[in-house]
Amino acid sequence: MAADQTSENKPIVIKKYANRRLYNTATSSYVTLEHLCQMVKDGKDFVVYDAKSGEDITRSVLTQIIFEEEGKGQNLLPINFLRQLIAFYGDSLQTLVPTYLDLSMSSFSKNQEQIREHVTEAFGSMNPFQSFEELGRQNMALFQRAVQMFNPFAAAPSGSAPAQPSPAAAKAASKDANAETGAVAAAGDDDINSLKSKLDQMQRQLDDLAKKAS
Repeated sequence: MAADQTSENKPIVIKKYANRRLYNTATSSYVTLEHLCQMVKDGKDFVVYDAKSGEDITRSVLTQIIFEEEGKGQNLLPINFLRQLIAFYGDSLQTLVPTYLDLSMSSFSKNQEQIREHVTEAFGSMNPFQSFEELGRQNMALFQRAVQMFNPFAAAPSGSAPAQPSPAAAKAASKDANAETGAVAAAGDDDINSLKSKLDQMQRQLDDLAKKAS
């Protein structure tokens, strides 16, 4: 039984032949990129090997699937994002980009149900993308922590301790922080009051419609 469970947990092996045909070894049948796309959506894990060389070509096949989907008009990748992504090729931060994108997308996927609820609840709100912005800030904080794990001394020169602010500077910074916190709280209260006002207005409209219908 343990052997069967181990076998079930292994990714499905897809072989790509010289004629560009894809062969699913689990079902003993040829498949297309559309089949592989559906497998991804169904949560089925697979790897693709070149049938002749045995090279793992999963990345290139997944990229091809994205290219095919984008060609159908289902555009998920903004032009500005693509430009920025291309610019990172050969950059010193190139090795960190995949980690950041992986963490961001994993976080987005794990919170997708919550995000769907926020989108539904955001109908008629002042800022329907507030939840996305908050999620983005969380992703960036997570990425920064990951970078610090690789290079904990990135924030300060090697061999030197972080500079300590003077008591006067610390007091001024604390005062500024408290003022900023108060401003943010006030802005949050304004948004909440505005949202309540909109909800009350909608409720009155619904009540009027109900009276007319009766």
